Amino acid sequence: MKLLIVTAVKSYEKEAVKLFKQAGILAFSNAEINGFKALDQEDLIDNWFSSSTQNVKSVLFFTFTEEEKIDLLLKELEILNARIESENPLRAIVLNIEKFQ
Repeated sequence: MKLLIVTAVKSYEKEAVKLFKQAGILAFSNAEINGFKALDQEDLIDNWFSSSTQNVKSVLFFTFTEEEKIDLLLKELEILNARIESENPLRAIVLNIEKFQ
């Protein structure tokens, strides 16, 4: 059992859901999030209300599932990211679960 986390900009939400379905992962959760990208090298702590920070509407998906399904999703994710033209590709991370009930 592993924890899979996928992030995407809001405009690719439907594509992310398709990835889960293609991999046979039918139970997952999601949450809308705001991503931030500093447009310059300015230290954001020194300028907390900086107008040079871009706010990006994003979505985060997560699920606990088997490694085989995750491998399928990651392969499809790689294909999707190669196909789309975006500065914000979909990202995925996989974490080992030591214990669960």
